[in-house]
Amino acid sequence: MGTLMLTHINLGAKARHKPKGQPVGEERPWNTRQQDNHRWNNRDLSECRLQPICPIEGRLGGARSQAEFPLRALQFKRGLLHEFRKGNASKEQVRLHDLVQQLPKAIIIGVRKGGTRALLEMLNLHPAVVKASQEIHFFDNDENYGKGIEWYRKKMPFSYPQQITIEKSPAYFITEEVPERIYKMNSSIKLLIIVREPTTRAISDYTQVLEGKERKNKTYYKFEKLAIDPNTCEVNTKYKAVRTSIYTKHLERWLKYFPIEQFHVVDGDRLITEPLPELQLVEKFLNLPPRISQYNLYFNATRGFYCLRFNIIFNKCLAGSKGRIHPEVDPSVITKLRKFFHPFNQKFYQITGRTLNWP
Repeated sequence: MGTLMLTHINLGAKARHKPKGQPVGEERPWNTRQQDNHRWNNRDLSECRLQPICPIEGRLGGARSQAEFPLRALQFKRGLLHEFRKGNASKEQVRLHDLVQQLPKAIIIGVRKGGTRALLEMLNLHPAVVKASQEIHFFDNDENYGKGIEWYRKKMPFSYPQQITIEKSPAYFITEEVPERIYKMNSSIKLLIIVREPTTRAISDYTQVLEGKERKNKTYYKFEKLAIDPNTCEVNTKYKAVRTSIYTKHLERWLKYFPIEQFHVVDGDRLITEPLPELQLVEKFLNLPPRISQYNLYFNATRGFYCLRFNIIFNKCLAGSKGRIHPEVDPSVITKLRKFFHPFNQKFYQITGRTLNWP
């Protein structure tokens, strides 16, 4: 018991220093934050029980039931994994605390520029969720897939067996081979799809590619020339950004392997403006006890987005690449695209049972 708590204190020592990269609008006098830290380290944890998540047997001074598992144990776990990733803790120390690498029980399969990174980071607020830090691209990449399922498992983060590991690779949703490959791994896996209004998503997709071209001093066509076929003046369905936004076409391929009950649609537009209700729906879909609250989310006026508050010490905002300014697009092209997507959207609502009221 003494050794464990000493290790916890050592791992948490850095947290008592001034956080780096504190978002504008959240800065407070340093002595005030010291008082917060003192209250955090000395508060009564009797009411901070997680039910029914992550039991540890014999690691905290005797066996504990799931209902008795304290919040501080999860704080220690996160600290241990952080030190392991930095190279300051060994695999033996990780194994000592019953941590394992396990295949994901849920996957965010898409869509690109729909908000997959934001969704993953927000779900990571939940103590029962452990996220893969990078896109693995196992099921959509033939070379990676050929390395086998054990290679994939070893790319996963360490976690307790009772936790849910989640990875996200947006290319999964539109890649033809992926549904069958995931089905062979786990036919009962839960699948998350985060979508945005199709035209807005297509423009966001274009904007990311454009930015990459500009960094390399390369020229690129305007969005209008790519999205509209110059010969027919109709929507160019060969353009990948347009094709990706035809959600129902891709979903129909997935439904050949998985029932609709194993899918949950997240409204990516609402996740930007009202994240909490969307996250609560995901908690319910994943059969997780509600743990994410409004306290964990605060609006950063400088960035124009919600940021994440894990505790009174640690806050996190998404990378600066999020929220790129979109180029101006000819309104007539936007109207044409929305008219084109409309019947596909209606079918998507019907299949998923969720109406998103896109224009």
